[in-house]
Amino acid sequence: MKLLAKWLLSATALLALTYLYTGVEVQGFGAALLAAVVIGLFNIFLRPVLILLTLPVTLVTMGLFLFVINALLFWAAATVLDGFQVRDFTAALLGSLLYSIFSLVIDSALERLFPQQ
Repeated sequence: MKLLAKWLLSATALLALTYLYTGVEVQGFGAALLAAVVIGLFNIFLRPVLILLTLPVTLVTMGLFLFVINALLFWAAATVLDGFQVRDFTAALLGSLLYSIFSLVIDSALERLFPQQ
């Protein structure tokens, strides 16, 4: 139940992002649902590999390179999907930052609604 709620709220966050920032466009709720799945899968499978491969750069930049990794994954999801578009890398950077903030709020709210036993 918690996973379904997170998926729906993440798609809603993507739609809200399109109204807050013009660099990111989502064609509808169906595209937002699909984009939320693809972004989630990229974060599960690709993000750890990229973090491991770029560990020296991440250490030198004191972790700031993680923002670049997030933006690249956000932008990659937009290139894979038709109904989800990101204008350029700067838009991907700001869009991924805002989406991460939304996700943090969603995770915090869901932890209160579905406490672990």
